[in-house]
Parts: sequence; C-alpha cells; structure tokens
Amino acid sequence: VQLQASGGGLVQAGGSLRLACTASGFTFKDYAIGWFRQAPGKEREGVGCFSSRDGSTYYADFVKDRFTISSDNAKSTAYLEMNSLKPEDTAVYYCTFGENSCGDPTYTDYWGQGTLVTVSS
Repeated sequence: VQLQASGGGLVQAGGSLRLACTASGFTFKDYAIGWFRQAPGKEREGVGCFSSRDGSTYYADFVKDRFTISSDNAKSTAYLEMNSLKPEDTAVYYCTFGENSCGDPTYTDYWGQGTLVTVSS
C-alpha cells in the first residue's frame, strides 16, 4: 500500500487549505482513511477519519465545523478541507489508511509522508 499526501502550505489565519490523500496498491473492499497532525513540541493527535463502507466521517472536537472530510472512492482519495484556519492548526498533517472502517484500529496500518500546514497570524 502506498499513500500520497498533498496540499499543505502557508496560509493566513482565517484562510483555507485542502489536503488530499490517495491510496494505491491495496485490494480490500472496505477501507478507512484517517488524518492526524503533530504540531512542534506536541504529541500527535487525531483529526478525523473517513470510512468507505458507508461514507461516514468522524472529527475531533477541536476541528468540528471547520474541517470537512470528503472522498472520491473511484480514486481512492480522501480530502481534508480546512476552513477558518487558526495559528494553532499549524502542524504536519498525516493521512493513514487501512482495511475496514474508522472503528477498527487497522485504519492506522499505513501512514503517508506528512504534509506541513503553516497558519500565520
């Protein structure tokens, strides 16, 4: 399985960015794509997750109503649309991938390379 993440960059506070994560090289029918982030000097934290089985999405409380996960199943790609960005959203964002659903810990079996998001004040 290979994961390709893209879309990070520099944005001003209040702005928006969209990250993409594309998975390839897998054969299972149902999968989940998760998003994590790690800010400088802080522990990694979960941001959200998407399950292909039923299209369900889950979000951490600190990004609800600002971040949205969508998907293009034909491309095995999930997107993390980030709006109303704050300086504290600055972090390296990682996508993860695995079989089954967000409720199964296997959704973190594979990790992308990480993409840096910097939000300036």
